[in-house]
Amino acid sequence: MNLVPFVPAMAATVGAWHTPAEEVTAGVVERWSTTGDVTSHAVLLDGELVGYGELWLDEAEAEVELARLIVAPEHRGRGIGRWLVDELTALARPQPTVFLRLHRDNVAALRCYVAAGYVRMSPDEEIEWNEGQPVEYAWMRAPAAD
Repeated sequence: MNLVPFVPAMAATVGAWHTPAEEVTAGVVERWSTTGDVTSHAVLLDGELVGYGELWLDEAEAEVELARLIVAPEHRGRGIGRWLVDELTALARPQPTVFLRLHRDNVAALRCYVAAGYVRMSPDEEIEWNEGQPVEYAWMRAPAAD
C-alpha cells in the first residue's frame, strides 16, 4: 500500500463510497481536500484507489485531528483502515496532540481505532469537546508517541 497526496481527479471515486451517495458528491469531496489547514491523502493498493483520509492541523493549539477516514466498501475488513490510521498518525506526530472523532454507533471504526492504540476521552472531556458540534461524537486520543 502507498499513501499519496489526494488529487481532485480521485473525488468521484471517494464520493461513490458513501451511503447515501447523494449526500457526498465528487464536488463535496473535492471541497474537503482544498479547505484551509487540511491535507488530504489517498491509499493506493496496486495502483487502485482504496482509501482516503485527512489531517486537520491546528498549529495554534498544537494539535492534529484525523478526519474523514474512508475505505472503499469492497476493501473493508482487510486492514486498510488500520494501516491508514497508523500512517496518518505518524504524519501528525510533530504535533503533541493527535485525536479523532467518530459517530458513536460506528462500531467498525471504533474497533479499528482501538486496535491502533487510540483511547476514548473521558466523559467530561467528550461533553466539552462536543459543545457546538452537530452530533454527540465519541472522541479518541492517539497513543503516546514513542
